[in-house]
Amino acid sequence: MPVNISFLFTLKVTLALIFVRILVKNGYTALIMKDYTLTSKRSIWQTLLILILIASISGCSSLWPFGKDDEEKDPEIAADESAAKLYKKAHGFLLGRDFVGAIEQFELLESRYPFGRYAQQGQLELAYAYHKQNNTEQALDTINRFIQLNPQHPSIDYAYYMKGLVTFDKGKNLIHYIIKRDPSNNDPTSLREAFDIFGLLIDKYPDSEYADDAKLRMVYLRNELAEYELKVAKFYMQRGAYVASANRAKYIMENYQGAEVMPEAVYILEQAYLALGIEDLADDTHRVYAQNYQTGKGGVIDEKFAQENRSCAESLWGKALEKLKLRTYYCN
Repeated sequence: MPVNISFLFTLKVTLALIFVRILVKNGYTALIMKDYTLTSKRSIWQTLLILILIASISGCSSLWPFGKDDEEKDPEIAADESAAKLYKKAHGFLLGRDFVGAIEQFELLESRYPFGRYAQQGQLELAYAYHKQNNTEQALDTINRFIQLNPQHPSIDYAYYMKGLVTFDKGKNLIHYIIKRDPSNNDPTSLREAFDIFGLLIDKYPDSEYADDAKLRMVYLRNELAEYELKVAKFYMQRGAYVASANRAKYIMENYQGAEVMPEAVYILEQAYLALGIEDLADDTHRVYAQNYQTGKGGVIDEKFAQENRSCAESLWGKALEKLKLRTYYCN
């Protein structure tokens, strides 16, 4: 507990006066102190002055009047050192992939020292630890709080990238990355959100070291979303809801240019127009397909050709999948 310095000084002077008073009262006429001989009251008062001087010099010492100085640290410096130790411990857990231990220590760091450089870095690493433990909501809450409080932070681009990753993996588990799966069975909401977040990262920080990876993930997400819309369009076609099917196919063409499912989307659109008896739009759709996808002569688009034309082994999407070490349901 901090001790008032003026109190210490007063205490030491008082003790010195009591000491001299005892000497005079008991008739001491000589006191040897470092070869200095006291032979009179005047010498005693000189000694008193020396004692007072010693007391003033040692005014910042401990309760022992003539003890060694023990300076108290500045509270801000002490807090920063404590935060550094706590961060180092938490970071060590993170490097050792002890995410539970890391989360516990980073949460402690944030509660004790909510401000400063260690708190900021700790928030980012806490979000990562949450993500690795599949605590999606906690990870997103932590990232959003960091972005809101530190919009100019040097690592703000990483925060957006991490937000995209967490959203990208939302609702997934390890099995999705090992075996093929049908993306149309998944809720596409998180995929759309991730697509938008990565797009925001690229727009705001085009020179970020995370921009290239974000672009690859956007290619992947674009095709996942397009495949979902295609499955819905097929569903409507099978049930005779041709208008709804045509609208879904057009949505793919308008929003997911370059997607691997584009040939099939054009095919479904033509079939929907033919079923509705809108031959002029069916002809226009056929011309679009012929100009972009088909090498043969005219006629109704062949469904088998449209499906076979979706192989993505040599495409940008295929390269993205390879680099990201991802597999998908519909890419050979």
